[in-house]
Amino acid sequence: MSDVRCVVEDREILGESPVWSVAEQAIYWVDVRAPAIHRHDPESEEHRTWDMPEQIGSIGLASDARLIAALRTGFFFFDTKTGGLTPIHDPEPDLPNNRMNDGKMDPAGRFWCGSMSDPNRAPTGTLYRLDADGGCTAAETGITIPNALCWSPDGATMYFADSPERVIRAYDFDVDAGEISNRHDFARVPEADGVPDGATVDAEGYLWSAHMRGWRVTRYAPDGRIDRVIELPCSNITSCGFGGKDLETLYITTARQRLTDTELAAQPLAGSLFTVDPGVAGVAETVFGG
Repeated sequence: MSDVRCVVEDREILGESPVWSVAEQAIYWVDVRAPAIHRHDPESEEHRTWDMPEQIGSIGLASDARLIAALRTGFFFFDTKTGGLTPIHDPEPDLPNNRMNDGKMDPAGRFWCGSMSDPNRAPTGTLYRLDADGGCTAAETGITIPNALCWSPDGATMYFADSPERVIRAYDFDVDAGEISNRHDFARVPEADGVPDGATVDAEGYLWSAHMRGWRVTRYAPDGRIDRVIELPCSNITSCGFGGKDLETLYITTARQRLTDTELAAQPLAGSLFTVDPGVAGVAETVFGG
C-alpha cells in the first residue's frame, strides 16, 4: 500500500460524497458549505466546478450525463452538460431548518439520503429512499446527523450511522423491495477517534469509514473488528469512495469546517482531496434506476 497523496489541493469548507464515474473515468464530490459540485479527471488533471444555489449534501450517478443532487430543499437532477437543475421531490417542505446530507445509491439504483437540522442539530432528520419513479419513502426518523450509508457487495446488508451516537449500524436489506430490517450495532467509535462520517465498502466486504475529527479512515472487517487504520494529515475526514481504472484507488474528502486559525496553520491541506492505494478494489457505483 502506498502513502496518502493529495490529488486536489483545495480549500473546501466541507468536502463530501466522492463518487467515481466508471463511464467518464472521473471523480465527483461536493462542498456542502460553499455549495458546489466538483469533478476531477485524474488522467488529464482537468478540474471543473459547478456552483450550487443552496447547500448540497451528496450526489449520485444518473443516466444521460446527469447526477442526483441532494440539496437543502430536496432531490434534483443535475445536468453536467448544461449545468441545469431539475426538481425531483422535496420531502420536507414543512421543515425549513432541515437540509439533505449523506446519500448513496443502493444496489438496485435507488438513492438513499438522510436529512438533518442545520445549524440547530435537533433530531428532526429522516432517512429517505428515492425510487426511480420519483416516489420517496421514509425509512428511519429522529436522526441528528445521517452518515455512513453503504451496502455489502452482495446487497444483503445496509450500513448507516447517526454520527453523534458514534455507532455504525447494520441492517438486513431486501434488494428487491428496498426495505431494511433487523437493525443492530456493527462498530462503535471511541470518542478519541472522532465520529463516523461517510463510508464505503470494498469488494471483499470490508467497510471503510471516514472519521470526522479523527485524522483517519478505518477499515472494518465484516464482523465489525478493526482491520486497518489509515492516518491523514488533517483532522476532519469526511467521506471516502473507490475509483480509478480498476477501482483500486480510495478517494478521501476532508473539511476545514470549524478549524481555528491555529489548527488551519497546522493543517494546510485541510479541505483537499486525497487518495491512497489500499491494496483492494472497490465496487462500482450504481446508476439511478439501475
